[in-house]
Amino acid sequence: MTTIYSARWVLPVSAAAIEHGAVVVEGQRIAGVGPEPEMVSRFPSAKIESLGEAVILPGLVNTHTHLELTALRGYLEKEENDFFAWLRKLTIARLERMTPDDIRVSAMWGACEAVRAGVTCVGDASDMGLLSMLALQEVGLRGVVYQESFGPDARLVAENFEKLKFKVQELQTNQSKLVRAGVSPHAPYTVCGPQLELIADLATSEDLPLMMHAAESEAEELFVREGCGVFADGLARREIEWKAPGISTIQYLKQVGILETHPLLAHCIRVDDDDIAVRLLAAYRPLRHK
Repeated sequence: MTTIYSARWVLPVSAAAIEHGAVVVEGQRIAGVGPEPEMVSRFPSAKIESLGEAVILPGLVNTHTHLELTALRGYLEKEENDFFAWLRKLTIARLERMTPDDIRVSAMWGACEAVRAGVTCVGDASDMGLLSMLALQEVGLRGVVYQESFGPDARLVAENFEKLKFKVQELQTNQSKLVRAGVSPHAPYTVCGPQLELIADLATSEDLPLMMHAAESEAEELFVREGCGVFADGLARREIEWKAPGISTIQYLKQVGILETHPLLAHCIRVDDDDIAVRLLAAYRPLRHK
């Protein structure tokens, strides 16, 4: 069945806005975009649905979501100024109080809200990635589910990396045309250097998109550059050794191989010109001639 959706404005991806425009849909395929009279002439037998004083635009993309946490809205606000209290409360809720079914429903709830807001593609970081992937598929969204990995203690690298590989394999088995698997070492203060190196190698060898929280706070900068602050204190209380590299987060991610994966860096606001140059250079992919 062919349907023409017309509106006061149509905003194509790569062309100027069209006043009194139309989008032609055949099944699940866009068959035409242009002025309404032109589309009606090209598709004379199509059903016409006028949206009136509205705008038709491409689906929005949200590159950083945590859909599995949707049900915790309003639950963590009292701790928003104390990161460790916030993280403890979140961890207990997610791992001890929420069942796998709760997590899946929470992710599906977030996916439905995304669709209602016009979002059609997400980059979702998830500790229980398979449940988030199933929720996205059931709702019909496109996206990448980045399986999160944690592990600040270098003594537990092998164990944590095996857990990650198992979860990634689950995601790869359940990929679809719309939703694919990715990997997400959480942040510089929650994943140690040796584990970051292994994850970078995994992303490269398995052709996995990689997302990481990086360069997002003063506390993180103190942790990476000087080895002090709340993150360093937190590791010390757990008797986890941390030797600061003494460089910026972006330079550190280059050092451990993360930038070689061409990652999506979430937040990434505490950077200078040198960091930006390093990031741009890492993103450059030279042509390879056979």
